[in-house]
Amino acid sequence: MKTLFTFLIILILAAILGIVAYQDNGYVLIGRGYTTVEMSLALFIVLQISLYLLIAFILRSIKQTWSLPDIIKQHHHRSKTAKAHKTSKQGLIALAQGQWKKAEKALIKNIDNTETPLLNYLSAARAAQKLNEPERRDHYLSMAHKSMPDADFAVELTQAELQLAHGQLEQSLATLVHLRSISPKHSHVLNLLAQLYEKLSSWQELNDLLPELKKYKVVNQAELYRLQKIVFQQLLKKAAKVTETNKIPNHLISTWQLLPKKLKNDADLILEYSQQLIQLKQYDIAEPLLRTAIKHQWLTTFVYLYGLVKATQAQQQLDFAENLTKQHGQNPVLLLTLGRLCLTQELWGKAQAYLEASLGITPMPETYKELGELMEQLGEPEKASDYFKQGLLLTESHFSYQNLPIQTLPIN
Repeated sequence: MKTLFTFLIILILAAILGIVAYQDNGYVLIGRGYTTVEMSLALFIVLQISLYLLIAFILRSIKQTWSLPDIIKQHHHRSKTAKAHKTSKQGLIALAQGQWKKAEKALIKNIDNTETPLLNYLSAARAAQKLNEPERRDHYLSMAHKSMPDADFAVELTQAELQLAHGQLEQSLATLVHLRSISPKHSHVLNLLAQLYEKLSSWQELNDLLPELKKYKVVNQAELYRLQKIVFQQLLKKAAKVTETNKIPNHLISTWQLLPKKLKNDADLILEYSQQLIQLKQYDIAEPLLRTAIKHQWLTTFVYLYGLVKATQAQQQLDFAENLTKQHGQNPVLLLTLGRLCLTQELWGKAQAYLEASLGITPMPETYKELGELMEQLGEPEKASDYFKQGLLLTESHFSYQNLPIQTLPIN
């Protein structure tokens, strides 16, 4: 467009000059000593313009000749840069395709001429990680830092991620703690820390991190719930051990109180807490917890644990369990639970009826065991021995009540 505009200007000026020359050709006289040159004004102007163009051409040629080494150098640099860009592109494609060896080789081949050495070194470090070459990985990370010192955070973040993937948990922890001190709200740092604490079984540290994961929306709701659940499962187990040592249940109970309301309704956590309470013989705390859980959701594991509870209000406990037979009268685990609750109250005949009914539906080792002990109590050692023997045979077949189908029907 610029060339066309210049051409039009010259054309217009030439036209004007032609018109002027046609009307009056003009006269120019140049003299020096005894020598004179005469010519028309139009010719003089043409010669002046021609001379100017000739001088400009000569000066331009001299300048280009003088700059020729730089031009060749720039062309060579552009050629090397283009080649480096091509190999870098090939390396990144190979990395995405899982061709780790090919990727590493391509990424570092022309790295001195690439415009993004940091990216190449970090990508090469990932490839070396996949090839199980931690020394080469660390070398590339070191070179990445040297190539761009201002990108120290990015290099360390990549280093922490690769250390975590390689199982170098302590080194990764040190790196991530340092990065968190620099950028406390960085979502990827927090996410990696959550993964690391879970691998290290550092449940209290992970619990302390949960509010930040939620606040900054580092993970989705499903993942947050999973982390909360596993944290409190482990904290409940830890609290139970402390309680068992101190013989005081307060630590276990206070840990349960820390749970968010939603988690207190989680079946797995209720089971975990109930089992710990039963093991610590805190029956009067376990009974209402399991009764409420059974009312909201029918799980055979809830019902099974309910039969292990020896609450102070034993009759009320038995009445509640018997009321469940209206909907689940043919459930073998419920009948086993009823048999156990009757045994607690020394209702021998009723206990025997429930236990035998349970065996009639699904034989279970624990049912045989309870009947064997009942027969001993009733002074019938032969029957007791027979029940114990059948229970042992069933146990050898690796039976477990947990393998029974779990029903999840709501109770009205």
